[in-house]
Amino acid sequence: QVQLVESGGGLVQAGGSLRVSCAASGLTFSSYDMGWFRQAPGKERELVAAIWSGGSPYYANSVKGRFAISRDSATLTVYLQMNSLKPEDTAVYYCAARLSSVSSWNYWGQGTQVTVSS
Repeated sequence: QVQLVESGGGLVQAGGSLRVSCAASGLTFSSYDMGWFRQAPGKERELVAAIWSGGSPYYANSVKGRFAISRDSATLTVYLQMNSLKPEDTAVYYCAARLSSVSSWNYWGQGTQVTVSS
């Protein structure tokens, strides 16, 4: 079965950097869009960044220019490099996968906490 396992969250000061990783298994990695969502307390889950199966990235306006998403087909891993972090970036970050743009985000990881202190 499909499994997504996040790692790399933690506590960082504002202005700092952090990289979170998502190790995928049980899927044809190259065929899937991969995304990073986040959910802060009391807020809805939002798509932060995605990398489509063709390799093109997408970024929410709130993180554009600060975050970078990448994928490694050799290790079936998706990365989210987060720079110039702000306290409002504090959230649980989730990795997700979907087979195509007409599919739902069917597969989810367990989430990793990112806390940015001011």
